[in-house]
Amino acid sequence: MIDLTVAGGGPAGLFTALFARAAGLTVRVVEPRRSPIDKACGEGLMPGAVELLAGFGLRAGVELPGAAFVGIRYLDDRYLAEARFGSGTGWGMRRDLLQGALFRRAEAAGVEFVEGSVGDIQQDGERVRAGALTSRYLVAADGLHSRIRHALGLQLPDRSAPRWGLRRHLQITPWTDHVEVRWAAAAEAYLTPLGPDLLSVALLTDRRGSFDEQLTAFPELAERLKGVAGDQVRGAGPLRQRVGSRVAGRVLLVGDAAGYVDALTGEGIDIAARSARELIRCLTADRPADYERAWRGVTRRYRYLTGALLAGRRREPVRRRLVGAAARHPRLFRATVHQLTR
Repeated sequence: MIDLTVAGGGPAGLFTALFARAAGLTVRVVEPRRSPIDKACGEGLMPGAVELLAGFGLRAGVELPGAAFVGIRYLDDRYLAEARFGSGTGWGMRRDLLQGALFRRAEAAGVEFVEGSVGDIQQDGERVRAGALTSRYLVAADGLHSRIRHALGLQLPDRSAPRWGLRRHLQITPWTDHVEVRWAAAAEAYLTPLGPDLLSVALLTDRRGSFDEQLTAFPELAERLKGVAGDQVRGAGPLRQRVGSRVAGRVLLVGDAAGYVDALTGEGIDIAARSARELIRCLTADRPADYERAWRGVTRRYRYLTGALLAGRRREPVRRRLVGAAARHPRLFRATVHQLTR
């Protein structure tokens, strides 16, 4: 019997599969879409994620095409705050290219791929049956709106105002070697360099609307990008997903399926990779229940920092002062940005 079935072939699922193979486990990945797979994403890999990818032989600028960035810049209509990473360099890379690189590395590592979806889940003390597939464990890496999470009754209600994400690639020379985060009343714009003539623009917003409609919240940016050619807009949301537990017997959740606060700090890929590593450590020890505590440890800083920023930006007096406070207290802002490299 195979050790592990992973439902979902995005980065979270592929990281799980790679860590499993490195630990000597047999693993299959079940995914209905063909690689490469794209989705709405800020597309900035924090230094920690870059280091993890290098550990699998995926090196920035070699197997991973893209562009480096050295820190984070916050802007609003009055202030600018900028901080470099304490160590390491971030990497801007198209989501579909990242998924494709991970897919090829997983194939080379001996991961089995099955095109399709897992069926109804049944489990006992020794195995999980997902439709026609049986394995010792099942990992749900099936994304923000995880079908498996809902089927297992792990989804919790969320009464907060929903947030949405939109992303588009624009054919323009990036003007900074930082990820630029522009703040407006009901939205943020994330600008990530992806190459010499390619910029990723991701918009996080409280309001439904088209990419161009949302961009009007940033008049200077909208004017700068006017007439610039771009690709198809991709969207995601509602972003916040509350989850009661990451473990249900021999079924474990990873990546966005495990719960999501917001994309404000851009740590999604890093969190997915580090959670996958902890998940496999728990499975190799045959202690799946330990994963809940391990996941909370890995995500604690992300959850607290993102939650605090999200609470602040939803209160207008606080939001209006946020970038100004970062500009007036550069040491504090640098310390916050340095947390993203740890």
